Amino acid sequence: MIPMVDLKVQYLKLKDEIDRGILEALEKTQFILGPNVSAFEEEAAAYLGVKHAIGVASGTDALHLALAAAGIKEGDEVITSPFTFIATAEAIRYVGATPVFVDIDPRTYNIDPAAIEAAITPRTRAVLPVHLFGQPADMGAIEAICAKHGLLLVEDCAQSFGAAAAGRMTGSIGALGAFSFFPSKNLGCYGDGGLVTTSCSETAEMVKVLRNHGSKVRYHHSVIGYNSRLDEIQAVILRAKLKHIDEYNQGRRRVAHLYSELLAGTGIVTPFEDGKGVHVYHQYTLLTDRRDDIMKALTGAGIASAIYYPIPLHKQDVFAVQFAGLTLPVTEDAAARCMSLPIFPEMTEEQVREVVGVIKSAL
Repeated sequence: MIPMVDLKVQYLKLKDEIDRGILEALEKTQFILGPNVSAFEEEAAAYLGVKHAIGVASGTDALHLALAAAGIKEGDEVITSPFTFIATAEAIRYVGATPVFVDIDPRTYNIDPAAIEAAITPRTRAVLPVHLFGQPADMGAIEAICAKHGLLLVEDCAQSFGAAAAGRMTGSIGALGAFSFFPSKNLGCYGDGGLVTTSCSETAEMVKVLRNHGSKVRYHHSVIGYNSRLDEIQAVILRAKLKHIDEYNQGRRRVAHLYSELLAGTGIVTPFEDGKGVHVYHQYTLLTDRRDDIMKALTGAGIASAIYYPIPLHKQDVFAVQFAGLTLPVTEDAAARCMSLPIFPEMTEEQVREVVGVIKSAL
């Protein structure tokens, strides 16, 4: 069996450090907003090149609290991508705003800057690009659009920890960034976890208040907040893994580049790197008209595969009424033909060649 991601092999390499750190945290019994959370926030902020990093309970919460802290509210419109996980749009709806879906770039699968500009209305307040599959969106163009129209720029970095756009880390470019530490992510913990990044001290303070029941001082509540704090035990795991994130991302790039080399000439559309930044390959996603045949063959050989994402957000039942009749042809074509292959830093050349061998046989 070749899984989509092998979490066990990574854990075994860090087992002694992680186990020791967890036991030390248990001994100290500071489980909520403890010393490891504070230390991880400082270490993550330094790595990402931001002034503030605030740990929260999940990537979804990171998006939600980022938008809430920025003042996005009912009546506002937020332009975003329909080719992403539902959490991107959920967070917009959580604050009462309206998601506005626009089409994607056919090569990167990220939001198309030209489509953003065409969708701006008097109600548009923010743009929420997704750095999908680990490739940064075209942030230079998006920044320029936001500056021209006075729009807030918030980055969905759930899949891009360690990725860079023109020398700047994702999460440090917009007013705020939102990261996920779901176990399968490039930097993942062993449960749920998330992070909000910003270089604005006032915004950072608001995120801290919102994550802790709207409170700065215990039992004093200035706003209605949430219970969304990064767990101390998860912070232990993240601190151990953060030291190796560049190594992990380079391992993913090695696997991705080998896949692309071996799949050349098959007619499969392999991932495109735009050359403007560093793609960290949270997923290795390709396009093919033979998706069903390939996935059936891989399953038969004991090799995992997945579809991210089979139904674009504007076609989801929850948005069916609001976006009835909306057609986004590039997104819909990608959803109909995309599939993702196993990728993780420790994946061997032999495993990659085995996956590609099965695909070529299926074709």
